[in-house]
Amino acid sequence: MNSGNDGGRRLGRRAVLGASGTVALALAAGGLTASRAGAVQRFTDDPFTLGVASGDPWPDGVVLWTRLAPHPLSPDGTGGMPTAPVPVGWEVATDERFRRVVRRGTTRAVAELAHSVHVEVSGLHPGRQYYYRFRAGGVISPVGRTRTAPAAHSKPSSLNFGFVSCQAWFEGFYTAYRHLAQEDVDLVLHLGDYIYENPIDAMGGVRKVPVAAELRPEPMNLTQYRNRHALHRFDQDLIAAHQAHPFAVVWDDHEVEDNWARDRSKLDNEPDQDPLVFRERAAAGFQAYYEHLPLRLPNKPRGFNARMYRRLRYGRMASFHILDTRLFRDDQPCGDGTKAGCEERLEPQRTILGAEQERWLYKGLGRSDATWNLIPQQIPVTQVDTDTGPGQSFVMDFWDGYTASRERLFKEIVDRDVSNPVVLTGDMHRHLAANLKRDFDDPDSATIGVEFVGTSISTKMDGMDLDPSGASLLAANDHIKFTNYQRGYVRCSLTPQTCRADFRVLPYVTTPGAPVSTRTSYVTEAGRPGLQQA
Repeated sequence: MNSGNDGGRRLGRRAVLGASGTVALALAAGGLTASRAGAVQRFTDDPFTLGVASGDPWPDGVVLWTRLAPHPLSPDGTGGMPTAPVPVGWEVATDERFRRVVRRGTTRAVAELAHSVHVEVSGLHPGRQYYYRFRAGGVISPVGRTRTAPAAHSKPSSLNFGFVSCQAWFEGFYTAYRHLAQEDVDLVLHLGDYIYENPIDAMGGVRKVPVAAELRPEPMNLTQYRNRHALHRFDQDLIAAHQAHPFAVVWDDHEVEDNWARDRSKLDNEPDQDPLVFRERAAAGFQAYYEHLPLRLPNKPRGFNARMYRRLRYGRMASFHILDTRLFRDDQPCGDGTKAGCEERLEPQRTILGAEQERWLYKGLGRSDATWNLIPQQIPVTQVDTDTGPGQSFVMDFWDGYTASRERLFKEIVDRDVSNPVVLTGDMHRHLAANLKRDFDDPDSATIGVEFVGTSISTKMDGMDLDPSGASLLAANDHIKFTNYQRGYVRCSLTPQTCRADFRVLPYVTTPGAPVSTRTSYVTEAGRPGLQQA
């Protein structure tokens, strides 16, 4: 435990528990002491076991996050905390040793939010690196590092960012995050599947760490979702990445349930087939998601109502138009799955974004004065034909199941003369680079933008370079130029002239300690939509 006089833990230092034993050791006894009046005096165990994080940078500030949880995997979902509020101090400085503190304050961690805090700091300078930390119950948190966005009308010479998705805790180690923590990036985008709701076996899958019986079932209520988030979050490599970089996060399906759509549950034998029951389950998932991530107040859910789509501006270099393709979509056509000959997917009224989000997106794209208009979202926009023969077959959960939405988006991009659109995508558990064609069925159709799909952090375990499904995708889709089925992340570099994507891969994740390398890189040039291998 750190006292109030030690200056805080240094950036990049591992927490007390090693990654191999975190689940078992996190259930050890401990807590905090209290005065006779019931007020918290001092923690007897480190309350910052889940680390610290920052997110959604603006030119004048960021949101800072932590959750007090001396025993993060406590089966009751409290993290070992009492019901009483706990005061939490915070500081922001220009140096890692906090000799030049520029902002400080105190907030309260309350049981209603699982003793998480979301401090929206303002009054900072644009385009600057800052350090931050928290203090609670006599303990100082690890020191986090963050960076504000550049001034709104500035013209940065470069911008570096990474994007990630899909981190099934039980299918692999988070080694990719350890490498990402060392990357020189201004921002990390998390595009969904921060947790997985699948049941977990007693030994934690490939991690071979005992998991308490209460933590194993598929979550259906708030306590279970809190514990599932804590299980995924209580990983030293993930903690290191959050500690090193600001994140912008958005959910996909597994934060609630595989392939949910608006208020429709996946068709199975669970009790959430009634939309009212599913809404209650989803609201619990939404709440736990907010509690565990650095999100601003407008993203705080109100039951089943939530707004995750939003925009981040990085001067006149880039605008990030972050989309939510889950909460407002129509149900998947033709019963979901991969289908040939599904006419329902072609219906003109079908939407994957909902009318309000569509209007917001088109308006923002049309008004943007940024060189690069980046669209981070969850599932492939590009056409993904899975049939290598003369016919066609599509995944109903992708934008292929919502062709009218894609047609409207592409029409708006062309009609509004949107500058350099680049779609950033997760979900597929594979790297992929594709040209976005005005008409995918016409090889001579105009290319209007590009899409970069990032593979998973750990989902589907080790994978391989080119799997049979990847080879089929390349054979059936001329506009798809590259795919890879290993685990990793994507590192992107923007200049006024180019957008470059480096597809970073790990040879294995079923054991820890894998190296990272760049499998390949693709570039698209400003004013010349289309992919070129770097």
